[in-house]
Amino acid sequence: MGLIGVGNMGTAIAERLLAAGFSPLVYNRTPRKAELLAARGAAVAGSAADLAERVDVVLTSLPDDDALASVAREVVAAARPGTVLVDVSTVSPAVSAQVASLAGPASISYLRAPVSGNPSVVRAGNLTFIVSGPRETLDLVDPVIRAIGPTVKYVGDGEHARIVKLAINLMIAGLAELMSEALVLGEAAGVSRVDLLDVMGTSAVGAPFVKYKTEPLLHDDFSATFTTALMEKDIDLILAAAEENGVQLPLAHEMKTLLRATSEGGYEDSDFMALFLQLRSASRSRDKEVVR
Repeated sequence: MGLIGVGNMGTAIAERLLAAGFSPLVYNRTPRKAELLAARGAAVAGSAADLAERVDVVLTSLPDDDALASVAREVVAAARPGTVLVDVSTVSPAVSAQVASLAGPASISYLRAPVSGNPSVVRAGNLTFIVSGPRETLDLVDPVIRAIGPTVKYVGDGEHARIVKLAINLMIAGLAELMSEALVLGEAAGVSRVDLLDVMGTSAVGAPFVKYKTEPLLHDDFSATFTTALMEKDIDLILAAAEENGVQLPLAHEMKTLLRATSEGGYEDSDFMALFLQLRSASRSRDKEVVR
């Protein structure tokens, strides 16, 4: 099997495959990242087409619509009939449907399999796959997928998995903002961050996301598991999907504004929990203006 795209998520996925006894063939546009995996037992392809010619299952982990569209064209042109393409990226339903329109006539089976989790979740063996497409294809590649993560949620045909993933990311963005607002309120009133996060984590709102983010917040660690820029990209995808389906998502529009302000505040490459830093900074600036 092969893996195209070994950035932060792709590298963690490759590590899981290696640990499970697979010998993945990998390709990355930045060769250095692929070479690091070669030292750990992976083989390295010279291009996406080279990889697709040599394997029966192609996994893709890519940053955006443009990257998936470009790679998919190369894969479909080079792959043998019967090859399975499994894309784990977070992309728009529209570009995913374009990939399906290329794969079908080439007799390539296509699974949409975006994932819920970050690299640390992958390495801990807790990744969740959200899958749509032919059920028989999922059954065929199930051993590969479960070597990466144990939880597989099959949600139907076509682009259903893309919509479910975007819906989950909308909820995650909203939780991040609500945590940020709660922390800014609590600290302004003299409540310690330790106490507030402790109560938050054991309360009715103590979702796994709250627990994931507690330790970094306690240590002012905003190194990115998922950047502000990438979350803003996903909100753009969510808003486009909402428009296509004729629905109103007022909170998504507000999240776009908040994430844009956070990026412009200097936190574009920080973890998207930098929403807290931006909100705290804006609140302090407002307080200074009131004092004047």
